[in-house]
Amino acid sequence: MSFVKTKGFKYFKNLMIGVGAAFVLAGALFKLESWEGASEMLILGMGIEIFIFLMLGVLGPEADYYWDKLYPGLADYHSRIQPLTAGPQNNVDMGTPLHGDVIERQLGGMLTELQSMSKSMGALKALQEVDFSGTQEQVKTMSNFYSKLNEAMADMAKSADDVKAYKDQMGALNKNLGSLNTVYGNMLAAMSNIGRQ
Repeated sequence: MSFVKTKGFKYFKNLMIGVGAAFVLAGALFKLESWEGASEMLILGMGIEIFIFLMLGVLGPEADYYWDKLYPGLADYHSRIQPLTAGPQNNVDMGTPLHGDVIERQLGGMLTELQSMSKSMGALKALQEVDFSGTQEQVKTMSNFYSKLNEAMADMAKSADDVKAYKDQMGALNKNLGSLNTVYGNMLAAMSNIGRQ
């Protein structure tokens, strides 16, 4: 079965599929136009297609992996790539050694990236599940709270101005009372002096 995996056989298989389909379409065109040889072309094209479908049914589908992008040379059935467990080996097709620890580091890096992406996706899912239906009401309430707070701060500023004016007036009153006490004390002293005479 190694012949089936060669590039030549794959090319032949694709060629047969294309030629068979072309004969079937040409036979159908000849039939529609009632041209001579239509039956023979249809029989030939259908025969090729029957052979191809039987061959594809017997061989089965091939796995469609893209490992050759990571490890060039894997697509060739006859390449001399050693198993990764065999340790460092020189790859004839690539010309560079395959090291198990290098591959393990690369796969470990990919695993770390996948885990990071999984955490990010989990966070996005959690954000998706958050209920934002009451957010508009909350924003309105907060806006109302801030406007009331601003009004209260303005009232406090006015009150502070009033308190300062009251304090200034009390200071002036104390000063006047001090002056009055001095005048009253002088009057009492003068009256007591008058009474002695």
